[in-house]
Amino acid sequence: MKTITVTAFKTHCHELLSRVGKSGEPIMITRRGKPIAMLVPPPAEGDEAWALGKHRHTAKVVGNLVAPL
Repeated sequence: MKTITVTAFKTHCHELLSRVGKSGEPIMITRRGKPIAMLVPPPAEGDEAWALGKHRHTAKVVGNLVAPL
């Protein structure tokens, strides 16, 4: 996995986004040698994690969900 500083990430953001999108290899972003974020490609469309928000507007909440039964 490639590691890059946050300053270098800010400078080369567009290039790094394209690289991760094409290669699929994640990039660790560090500040003062400590990991602070990871740039990863999105999951494949067939992946279930990709569809988690797919039906978010199809349900309707009726009543109070936190009230005791």
